[in-house]
Amino acid sequence: MTQVFLGLGTNIDRNRSMRAGLDALSILAPELIVSQMYESEAVGFEGAPFYNCVVQLRTEMTLGALVSQLKAIEDTNGRNRTAQAGEGKGLDIDVLTYGDLVGEFEGMALPRSDITRYAHVLMPLAEIAPDVILPGATTSFQMLWRNLDQGGQSISIVADFESGEEHSLHRI
Repeated sequence: MTQVFLGLGTNIDRNRSMRAGLDALSILAPELIVSQMYESEAVGFEGAPFYNCVVQLRTEMTLGALVSQLKAIEDTNGRNRTAQAGEGKGLDIDVLTYGDLVGEFEGMALPRSDITRYAHVLMPLAEIAPDVILPGATTSFQMLWRNLDQGGQSISIVADFESGEEHSLHRI
């Protein structure tokens, strides 16, 4: 079994999209570990705030088979692959790590560089897997989070994601 970390995010119909994505992932891998839901501002463009979380799972699927399944989940949940910068893209599911792979695989760089750049990726990773070492590095997700220069990135916990309330209560 390969340990995988996935990053999920959306800024369109956030509650429904994230719930549907998590439900679909639970069919692929019934024993998910899911971070809290976080709200973050759009990075790199002007747009509606995002909901983000990180999921840990174990799978026997190859990376290619997993990516194919993830794309199908995205497509089912409104992913617009032709959206222009600043437009919502629907549910986005990114492979952050796949086992200990380091390098270019299936057309993607692993581990994903977003891990060390964005609070909305690193904070939930540090939450659910604080002692896990980033593949190809010597530093845990918790230490990477402690040392992240957030550069003004705003992230907050969605206080009541399960009930559908879309307001966060405290800033991180």
